[in-house]
Amino acid sequence: MAKTNLEAKLVSVYRPHMKIIGDILSTARDDLDSEEGATVTYLIRKANVSHVRISKILNNLVSQGLLEQVDSQGAFRYKISSNGREFLVAYQTFSRFAENFGLLI
Repeated sequence: MAKTNLEAKLVSVYRPHMKIIGDILSTARDDLDSEEGATVTYLIRKANVSHVRISKILNNLVSQGLLEQVDSQGAFRYKISSNGREFLVAYQTFSRFAENFGLLI
């Protein structure tokens, strides 16, 4: 059975959970000049994730020690931790390795 155009577009737009985590960690590492950290709104825009979904992911990343949650003027901000940096390097290395074999992760 052939895929419709809509189905083909949905398949090409879908990002695996690990890719979203990689995007969030990359944003927290690369896109900020200050040490204050990224706001939830900034991460939502840059990682292109809904508020409900990113809240769950951020809680998980903080509990795993990959992000640090900082209270700044009554709002939470997020900074990548040293463990998060190590994880991101390993994830990017594995992603490139898998791509070289034609695999999507």
